[in-house]
Amino acid sequence: MHIEVGVVESAKMVLSYGTAIAALAYTGSQILTALKEQGLFSLIARIFIASLAVLIFFEVLPHKPVGVSEVHFILGSTLFLLFGAVPTAIGLATGLLVQGLFFAPFDLPNYTVNVTTLLVPLFAMAIIAKRIIPSNVAYKDLAYSQVLKLSLVFQGGIVSWVVFWALYGQGFGVENLVAVGSFGAAYMLVILLEPLVDLAVLASAKSIGRSNRNNIVNSIVDLRLHHTI
Repeated sequence: MHIEVGVVESAKMVLSYGTAIAALAYTGSQILTALKEQGLFSLIARIFIASLAVLIFFEVLPHKPVGVSEVHFILGSTLFLLFGAVPTAIGLATGLLVQGLFFAPFDLPNYTVNVTTLLVPLFAMAIIAKRIIPSNVAYKDLAYSQVLKLSLVFQGGIVSWVVFWALYGQGFGVENLVAVGSFGAAYMLVILLEPLVDLAVLASAKSIGRSNRNNIVNSIVDLRLHHTI
């Protein structure tokens, strides 16, 4: 979902500055809540692991430019299920930044566009999760259908933002619409595969939750994965 540089031209980048600042500010506003729920060590550990995972996802997993953007396996909903919204948000923002600084400097000018595309769907998914999942239910006790819905919300958000940036930046010309369509068709593979990963994570959480023996795992993953808060 790395939108190609030039899709949003310089004059129009101002909007992305505002959306990125808003997304990062919202992330910051949620840190205190995350600290209260699990403590400093757990939060730092989850942020570090999420950031490293994002960097690996972006650099190691298959990715290819198609149309207006690269097609990536982001696994944002998987990270959300494992580590919670705040560590995942910081992990996505940090992993994207490290990649731009050290591995793909050509993507750095679009950092604000791409970080918006990642974080806004993540927090939309987190907000929906709060609405459809009672506070006294641990994630391991979720129905597979609920996790599937959350995963599709995240993936749908990613696609929606990519389409928005493309149309906002380049308009409704035939060439741009073809490029958008090409990306959408290629991204269907991600939409099909990433929810399966989320369901596998949920299945693992249910298994670990039943044994309840791995205190190290329980201290690093999101508290609600195995326990109610």
